[in-house]
Amino acid sequence: MTYETTDLELDIERIGTVSAILTQPPKPRACYVLAHGAGADMRHAFMEKVAEGLAHRGIATFRFNFPYMEKRLGRPDSPTVAHAAVRAAVAEAARLCPGLKLVAGGKSFGGRMTSQAQSKSPLPDVKGLAFLGFPLHAAKKPSSERAEHLAAIAIPMLFLQGTRDELADLGYLKPVVEKLGPKATLHEVAGGDHSFAALKKSGRTNDEALTEVLDTLATWTDALA
Repeated sequence: MTYETTDLELDIERIGTVSAILTQPPKPRACYVLAHGAGADMRHAFMEKVAEGLAHRGIATFRFNFPYMEKRLGRPDSPTVAHAAVRAAVAEAARLCPGLKLVAGGKSFGGRMTSQAQSKSPLPDVKGLAFLGFPLHAAKKPSSERAEHLAAIAIPMLFLQGTRDELADLGYLKPVVEKLGPKATLHEVAGGDHSFAALKKSGRTNDEALTEVLDTLATWTDALA
């Protein structure tokens, strides 16, 4: 399937302008506002593969840089700035993709900033949140404190997590998801790490693991009201 990629600029009110990318297949069914992780920008190979893979599944993506990444600063933005960036991205995606089902979330830090923004005030027209490796805690410091805000979210949530994810001990994540009830879905990627990379001894490739992630995300998106 062919798809079109457009480089854009995203204006974040009272903060500034950042780069953005719209990847759109012919006749998309939905648009996923895809925020990057803390250590790599929207053009990282993982982000590119997700956007391309979803395009082949009929889903558009709107990627954007957080301001700190645009300015190449070492430390991530404050939550206030990050939330503003997410809100601007959602509004721009809705404008560029009128009538399409909107989903928001992203990789690690980007997904968590999206969920925080949603918990404070619902993101307009967003039907669900999808997390590509939710960062539940710091490496080797299992905790569920970072998930407390999720209880304030009313829309469906999809947690795509590798079983080897050092930032989401499943012993802590599973009770979180169970407590959230039917609005939350956990999909475990066997042998995957925080970026779903699989061990060679698992017998499958990283691309095969990512295919599982994207197939699951596409199916879940289609099922949203």
